[in-house]
Amino acid sequence: MRKIFIIGMLAFSFLVAHAQTVPTLTADVAEKLSKMPLGCISQEFPNKTSHVANTAVDGRLLPSELHPAFYGCLDWHSSVHGHWMLLRLLKTIPDLKNKSEIIAQLNATLTPEKMKAEAEYFSKYQVANTYERTYGWAWLLKLDQELYTWDNPDAKKWYAALQPLTQQILKLWKAYLPKQTYPNRTGVHPNTAFGLVFALDWARTFKDADFEKQIDEKAKAFYLDNTATPAYLEPDGSDFFSPSLEIADLMRRVLPNKQFVSWLNKFYEEKSIRRISDMPVISDINDYQGVHLVGLSFTRAWCMKGIAKELPKNHKLKQRFETTADRFLANALPLVFAGNYGGDHWLASFAVYALQK
Repeated sequence: MRKIFIIGMLAFSFLVAHAQTVPTLTADVAEKLSKMPLGCISQEFPNKTSHVANTAVDGRLLPSELHPAFYGCLDWHSSVHGHWMLLRLLKTIPDLKNKSEIIAQLNATLTPEKMKAEAEYFSKYQVANTYERTYGWAWLLKLDQELYTWDNPDAKKWYAALQPLTQQILKLWKAYLPKQTYPNRTGVHPNTAFGLVFALDWARTFKDADFEKQIDEKAKAFYLDNTATPAYLEPDGSDFFSPSLEIADLMRRVLPNKQFVSWLNKFYEEKSIRRISDMPVISDINDYQGVHLVGLSFTRAWCMKGIAKELPKNHKLKQRFETTADRFLANALPLVFAGNYGGDHWLASFAVYALQK
């Protein structure tokens, strides 16, 4: 009970200090968030490599020897989306006080040599072609997309350096997607719908028609006939995704607007809407799995905001999702600053993505 009380006081103090009901990504908030990936990108331990060793030799390699670029922030994917977050802040908030520190970090990571080594990892080891599938792959494409869409000399340099890794990920994803018979509906990393959302955004930005078609066909095969989704069972104890909202966030991109609204009306029952609108209860924010539930508020918020934009003004879920999304953001942002590595190594990225939706 004492931990819950302390968390609640942290949330209250933050909101009072910032004098706002719904958080916004001000330069001050952005700077505070940026310090989290800046503080862990070069922190090698603790570390979860998820490396499947071929031999005793590579089984003894340090994280930085396996991944010379993305070895910090506990795991590969968190390092990747930490870099995306720094780039996104640099791109969208030009008056950041620590912009020179962010540029220095991106210069240190996004080099041709390091990106070539990162790309080689996926073919160097026996089962590495499944490494980070598809969560880490999705964030890598989001980083690539962010670089490509910024007309900036440094961004162009970093984008060129990233290409060996981007092309390797694309090759693996395009080979895997036709063979994926069933979607993964989990609320954590392997969630298929989340990965396809970022992949589809990338494909449309780069006008990769073949990849877009692959994604479109799979999304419809997996989810078009889904009705009365059992979201009343959400969340699982360590979810940072809502499986149902991730599906809806994908289908709003895939279906024409009127068809999407018709699909959504059949997808959710009232008891499920109520359930996914409940505030996640975090009994121990220092637990590395329990803190996932802070991220759940951010992902629910960005999905609900995106879905609401596609709904007509008189739709019963439009204002409900908008209001609920704001409530999730107001609840979750203070918890990012609770001060434990289980959240520090990744939550700031989720906060930035949700706040800028």
